[in-house]
Amino acid sequence: MKPVKVGLLGLGTVGTGVVRIVEGHQEDLSSQVGSPIIIEKVAVKNLEKARSIEIEQSKLTEDPWEVIRDPEIDVIVEVMGGVEAAKEYILEALDRGKHIVTANKDLMALYGSEIMAKALEKQCDVFYEASVAGGIPIIRTLIEGFSSDRIVKIMGIVNGTTNYILSKMSQEDASYEDVLKEAQELGYAEADPTSDVEGLDAARKMVILGTLGFRTNVELSDVDVRGISSVSKEDIAYAKKLGYEMKLLGIADRQDDEFSVSVQPTMVKKSHPIAAVNGVFNAVYVHGEAVGETMFYGAGAGEMPTATSVVADLVAVVKNLKLGVNGLKAMVPYKTKKLKSDEQIAYKNFLLLEVDDKAGVLAQITQVFGEYDVSLESVVQSPNEHTPDAEIIIVTHHASKANMDKVLKHFETLKVIRRVKSVYRVEG
Repeated sequence: MKPVKVGLLGLGTVGTGVVRIVEGHQEDLSSQVGSPIIIEKVAVKNLEKARSIEIEQSKLTEDPWEVIRDPEIDVIVEVMGGVEAAKEYILEALDRGKHIVTANKDLMALYGSEIMAKALEKQCDVFYEASVAGGIPIIRTLIEGFSSDRIVKIMGIVNGTTNYILSKMSQEDASYEDVLKEAQELGYAEADPTSDVEGLDAARKMVILGTLGFRTNVELSDVDVRGISSVSKEDIAYAKKLGYEMKLLGIADRQDDEFSVSVQPTMVKKSHPIAAVNGVFNAVYVHGEAVGETMFYGAGAGEMPTATSVVADLVAVVKNLKLGVNGLKAMVPYKTKKLKSDEQIAYKNFLLLEVDDKAGVLAQITQVFGEYDVSLESVVQSPNEHTPDAEIIIVTHHASKANMDKVLKHFETLKVIRRVKSVYRVEG
């Protein structure tokens, strides 16, 4: 049995996990695919770096092109990160007829369509299961498991850092700043957490999920993004009091052939299964016209969960190689992109208003909602313990984004409203 030879770009956390699984599970992997899988060459940043795994020094190189251009290598596994260089390596590898496995969400979110088109042209596989939600097999599920269905909604907790922060804020009545600092000390958050806490990481993952779910070319500029840095422990306390949990949700919604994609802190009804996902775990909820509601849950990051998805893709590539069917599953978006307008995007809203504590205020506020055709599900008014003002908590029925924007604009001119403290989407 001729071995299948793999070139590995990157030997960091995930790359190390890939080597552990390929070397440690060699007998099982060989039995599944019918031949040994050999890691032939590995591109690293520093040849002298101490490593937690044993690997022959002769297999290491600091030149990624040495891996890409090796004629003996059948499959390139890219776990080095970055975008522009990784794109260059992958396109060159495809031109040379090599199959690709990548865990690079940034690359696939920004250049996925171009890469998949090249893969189709060259009849090569490009698999990227580990790019979204680590160890959860959501990408293959969207491509294959839902191939006969029409997906109408995807909701995802796809960033473990923000889910950890919001979970701890909820469980311990802690402030955002305190929990972020703790997350950084534990290694759950980067020294510069911007990509995570401002929703950028989740947005790139939702580009991938939206593209696969709706079979159209979703771009990063199509995603309405808002992070969690403005979420206060007061917001979370009110959410819990009303029967909700606060989650940073990626939401892709479709009606007919028009869709919207957003990432935003969202109040989720506690009865919804995604509300119970806590800590660094991820979950993806998928609603199909035929299958109804489904949800996938698991570790969203980490060495072994992510490496498990990478090696599963590698096994799929090798199986295709043995059958001579590589390149047939390249999912290139084929539907015309039609974005929903703000008039078509509709959902429930939570508002927390600080207002003058006097007669007639509530009537003025409800009149504004009525003027813009926004109906109210619940209204609660209470004195503010720290000021002579009052607080009004409002949950609307489904209202268009356009009309809600008009309401908020009108509130800027309404003298009885001291400030709009919080506005959040509501789900469930």
